[in-house]
Amino acid sequence: MENFDYDLRSIQEARDLARSGEAAAKAIAKYTDAQIDAILRSMAKAGEEHALCLGEMAAEETGFGKAADKAYKNHAASTLLYEQIKDMKTTGILSEDHATGTIEVAEPVGLIMGIVPSTNPTSTVFFKSMTAIKSGNAIVFSPHPSAAKCTLKAAEVMRDAAIAAGAPEGIIGCVTMPSMGSTNELMKCKEVAIIIATGGPGMVKAAYSAGKPAIGVGAGNSPAYIEKTANVKEAVKTIIASKTFDYGTICASEQSIICEESNHAEVVSELKAQGGYFMTKEETDKVCNLLFKNGHNMNAKFVGRSPQVIAAAAGIQIPEGTKVLIGKQEGVGEGYPLSYEKLTTVLAFYTVKDWEEACGLSIRLLQNGIGHTMSIHTQDRDKVIKFAAKPASRILVNTGGSQGGTGISTGLPISFTLGCGTCGGSSVSENVSPKHLINIKTVAYGLKDCATIVENDPTFTWKNGSTKTACSPSDFVSSFEKKETAQAASCQSGCDDNEKLAALVKEIVLAMKGQ
Repeated sequence: MENFDYDLRSIQEARDLARSGEAAAKAIAKYTDAQIDAILRSMAKAGEEHALCLGEMAAEETGFGKAADKAYKNHAASTLLYEQIKDMKTTGILSEDHATGTIEVAEPVGLIMGIVPSTNPTSTVFFKSMTAIKSGNAIVFSPHPSAAKCTLKAAEVMRDAAIAAGAPEGIIGCVTMPSMGSTNELMKCKEVAIIIATGGPGMVKAAYSAGKPAIGVGAGNSPAYIEKTANVKEAVKTIIASKTFDYGTICASEQSIICEESNHAEVVSELKAQGGYFMTKEETDKVCNLLFKNGHNMNAKFVGRSPQVIAAAAGIQIPEGTKVLIGKQEGVGEGYPLSYEKLTTVLAFYTVKDWEEACGLSIRLLQNGIGHTMSIHTQDRDKVIKFAAKPASRILVNTGGSQGGTGISTGLPISFTLGCGTCGGSSVSENVSPKHLINIKTVAYGLKDCATIVENDPTFTWKNGSTKTACSPSDFVSSFEKKETAQAASCQSGCDDNEKLAALVKEIVLAMKGQ
């Protein structure tokens, strides 16, 4: 194919991958639970063995984040994920209810298309490969061009481990020549049954517009509220640990800190003690000019960067040992760029009078990342319940956004695809798991005699047609004609329409009477 242009070759490659993936999906759909588990164990082991090298490869290729943290994400998306899903029932009979006479049966969806972001390229491949196989499906990946090499390598690691354990050829595929043409081809080709889109808003929107089922995620803009009853030292430690994890590349990471006037001094003091640097207004403006372009769109050059890299580029001096840069904000939206998502080591900082004002501020901040995640640090359970009403699918309590939102430090399903619900434009509001990649068929036994169902129903009063109803069809027509006459003087054109409608109603009534 060397005589064909790159874009044509990439499209043909996508078609070939889709065809082989569909064949593999049909084959693995017949596998037993034991066969699936053997494949998953092999994949988890391979993921663990390659966690560090792929973390280093991803950090080097993209320039985002920290290799060690990326390695841990790979560990979470392989070893920890396997331990969590290994006993999950996703094939065959899921449940049987003898009382209702119903049986739920799982059926794989088929071939899945996985769109991979540059911020979490290898861990996302591990996660989507494991969840696809667990639910009896095949998967083909479309990598981000800036992370194509590490994405491909991660897919190869998963593929080779799966096939070595008995999976069919073509079970895990990955585009080697990424282009818009190949991505569009996969999204719209008949072989792909569903799309899991993890990436920018444009890509997610395209996935939902492809004409087939899609699971997409929206942008995050998670506020972290340190309520007055919180253990401030622990809250600050947790927030910094989360925001510096892979330098803030996880979309559930904190984007803003909210404290109250009553604990403002303690929060500021603790942030400074633990490596937070409060920028001046001038310094904040310089950093914002670097981080954002075209309004509040994040500049890819500073995604997942250390505060030292950002400060040096902005020409500001920061203390040695600084872990996060903090900019005080007085508002939300246009004119306050730090109130938007920042997948890097920069935080906005707000002070409010009380929890009610914190509620309002949280809602305003979440409008720029609606449906995703927020966190609250408190010892007051009543406040937690009140904050559960916020437009976020994950309300995290006394834990970090990065680790908590992905299920690493909480009881949530371990996932690198976090649903944002309908308010965030997503078809799911949960952490995506294998259960989202199966169709559930229901077998339903008859419980009542269809021939006598009417007369044997004690809750149905009009059984023989003799019961007088409050409003008969003829009464309805008569009432309609009276209204029509009353309106005649004011709206002649409307009368013409009403006459047609009345005639139609009469025809329907006659038809109901069999005339």
